[in-house]
Amino acid sequence: MEKAEIRFSGKIRDYLLSTLREPEILQRLREETSRDPHAIMQIPPEQGRFMSFLVKALGVGRALELGTYTGYSALCIALALPDDGRLVACDINEGWADIARKYWQEAGVAHKIDFRFGKALRTLDGLLQSGAAGSFDFIFIDADKVNYDAYYERSLSLLRPGGVMAIDNVLLFGAVADRNLLHADLSARIGDAEIAAVQRLNSKISHDPRVDQVMLPMADGLTLVRKL
Repeated sequence: MEKAEIRFSGKIRDYLLSTLREPEILQRLREETSRDPHAIMQIPPEQGRFMSFLVKALGVGRALELGTYTGYSALCIALALPDDGRLVACDINEGWADIARKYWQEAGVAHKIDFRFGKALRTLDGLLQSGAAGSFDFIFIDADKVNYDAYYERSLSLLRPGGVMAIDNVLLFGAVADRNLLHADLSARIGDAEIAAVQRLNSKISHDPRVDQVMLPMADGLTLVRKL
């Protein structure tokens, strides 16, 4: 048996979660989000902890997030930023944003987060037009999959050399390898266009000479990219 054949059972994942230092406020936000019909979009706590660790290890001062949902990943990032650090976050759902703001305020990090309501491409283009190219240390992409390539290209322009980009859902619940791996209740949400878009980006990044990259089998797949 090879290590690659190991699969996480419920007991193993429970053990993993028991070792995490997840702040109580993050746990409460995660639990509230679990009751939302779109809760599958929520990153799991181990991924959130990994991103917090990464932000601290990289000494990130300026971060960007595409796709904020109810604010869990943004809170993970903001808690890891220094007090004068800043996170630009964007989403298109004000209801989710209201939940996020409540927890950001309670956690004392609202002053670190510049939330921008609207489509991610508009936010990215606005940042580029304002002269923000090369100014971000860390970027997290977790928005609609059809536009992943456009997000990647604009984010690469906004990232400083040596900066890191994290791209979520690069396995797309297994569909990038075999559409038949999709659970029945996800088939209606994930169409051929989404699968093809993620497949194209995965292939593009694996051959992109502008970056170093690694794809991690964490949660639904997380690709890390370092701009050269």
